[in-house]
Amino acid sequence: MADPRGFLTNRERRDRPSRPVPVRIMDFKDVYARQDPGVVRQQAGRCMDCGVPFCHQGCPLGNLIPEWNDLVRQGRMEEAAARLHATNNFPEVTGRICPAPCESACVLGINQPAVTIKQTEVSIADAAFDNDWLEPVIPQRLNGHTVAVVGSGPAGLAAAQQLTRAGFTVAVYERDDQVGGLLRYGIPDFKMEKDILDRRIEQMVAEGTRFRTNVAIGEDITWAELRERYDAVIIATGAPVPRELPVRGRHLAGIHVAMDYLVQSNRVVAGQPVPDQIRADGKHVIVLGGGDTGADCIGTAHRHGAASVTTLAIGRELPTERPADQPWPTMPKVFEVTSADAEGGTREYLASTVEFLGDEHGHVRALRVAETEYLPDGRRVPRPGTEREIPADLVLLALGFTGVEDTGLTEGPDAAGVTLERGVVRRDRRYETDTPGVFVAGDAGRGASLVVWAIAEGRACARAVDESLESWTRLPSPVEPTDRPIAVRAEAGALRPRR
Repeated sequence: MADPRGFLTNRERRDRPSRPVPVRIMDFKDVYARQDPGVVRQQAGRCMDCGVPFCHQGCPLGNLIPEWNDLVRQGRMEEAAARLHATNNFPEVTGRICPAPCESACVLGINQPAVTIKQTEVSIADAAFDNDWLEPVIPQRLNGHTVAVVGSGPAGLAAAQQLTRAGFTVAVYERDDQVGGLLRYGIPDFKMEKDILDRRIEQMVAEGTRFRTNVAIGEDITWAELRERYDAVIIATGAPVPRELPVRGRHLAGIHVAMDYLVQSNRVVAGQPVPDQIRADGKHVIVLGGGDTGADCIGTAHRHGAASVTTLAIGRELPTERPADQPWPTMPKVFEVTSADAEGGTREYLASTVEFLGDEHGHVRALRVAETEYLPDGRRVPRPGTEREIPADLVLLALGFTGVEDTGLTEGPDAAGVTLERGVVRRDRRYETDTPGVFVAGDAGRGASLVVWAIAEGRACARAVDESLESWTRLPSPVEPTDRPIAVRAEAGALRPRR
C-alpha cells in the first residue's frame, strides 16, 4: 500500500488550485488548474495502509483506491491508470464532477482531512489521455447479439462501452444533436470542458459502439420497433422531469426551469446559435434551490454578468462539519462552498416562496417570500406575518427532478410496456423491467442521483444483459471487483497494459 508514514509526515491536505475569480468569470474554461505532479504524489502518499479500506464502501464503483494511490506515490502512473480503469469507465468525468463519497468514507478522515482521492483520480485520468495510454479495446469476437441503449448520459455510455467490449453490437440512441446527455448540455464547461467527453466518445467509436443522434424513441422510432429490431433494450434516459413550484405568478415571463437556462448556455459556448437565449446580463437573478444544479446556475449567471445573484433555500443551513447523527463512514449532509459560491452572490435560508410578482408587461419583478416554519409532522410552510419582497429580473428553478419522461414508455400498442413507480421505471434486482428483454439503468430506474451511481448502474446493467443473452458473463460487477490480473480485467476496463 502507500507510504505507511505518509499521513503522519504530510498531514496537510492540498486540493487542486483554482484560477483567480476575476479571471475565471470572464470565460467558461475550467475553474481548476492542474495540480503539480509532485504534490499529487505527496497527497496520494497520505493514503493509509488501513487494513479495511472503507473508501471502497463509499464508492459505488468499488474503485481500487488504495492500489492506485500507492502506484501514484511511486510515480507508476500508467499502472495506476490501468487499475483505475478496471472499475471506472470515465474517471475523467467522476474526477471532476463527482461529490466524492469515497472521501467521506476515508479512514484518515476520522481525525484528519481525508485523502485527496478525487484529485488523484482526475490526475491519473488526464495522464492517461496526455500520454496516449488509452487505446480502443476491440472485442476478440462478436457474439451475434444486438443491444439498443436509449440515452447517452453516463449510465448509457457505461453500459454501451461494457457491452461493446464483450462482443455485442451496440447502438446508442440520443435525441439531441450530440452525444453525452446532461454531461454534454447540463454540466457547464467551467466544471467540465467538452473536449474531455469528445475524447472518450472517439475511443468508443473506435471500439465499435454506434451512435444515432437526433433520434427520439417514441416519436421517430417506436419502442415496439426498437424491441423487435434488437435482442435487448436498455432504458438510460435519466430522470429529467423538473420539479415545479406551483405558486401564484408562475406564468410570468422571466421565470425558467434551471435546465432550460443551462442547456442554452452550453449550446452557445459550443458555438451553436440559440435564438432568444435566456441570459442574466445586468439582471438581479434569484436561484431557488441549493444543490449542484443551483450552483451551476450561479456560476453561469456570474459569467453572463448578472447585477446580483441570490440563492434561496427553503430549509435550514447545513452544518460545515460532520453532524454527530451522521457518523463516519457515512456521507454527511454538510455545506460545502462550491467554486460558484466563491465567485460571489448571497445565500438565504428558511426562505419559502409565497408568490411571484409581475410588472405591467407581464414580466417578473420580485418574489414575495416568508420565513419557513417546520410543522410537527415535518411539513414546511410559510410562517404568517413574515412576508417580504426580493427584487428579481430572472428566476431560475433548481428544485431537483421528479422522474422520467413518459414518451410512449407505458401505454399504447407501440409502448415499451414498462411500469412507472414514483416517477421511475420499475425493475427487478437484475435491472430488467416488466417487459422481458427491456432493462433500465441509472436515474431512469433509481431517480436523480450521482454520476458515479449512473456509471456503476450502467456497468451492472451491462453485466445483467450479458448474463441474460449469453447465460454467462465475464464482465465484472462494479461493486464486487474480481481478483483477476490487470491484463484480463482490462478487457472489460479501458486500458491494455503495455508489455
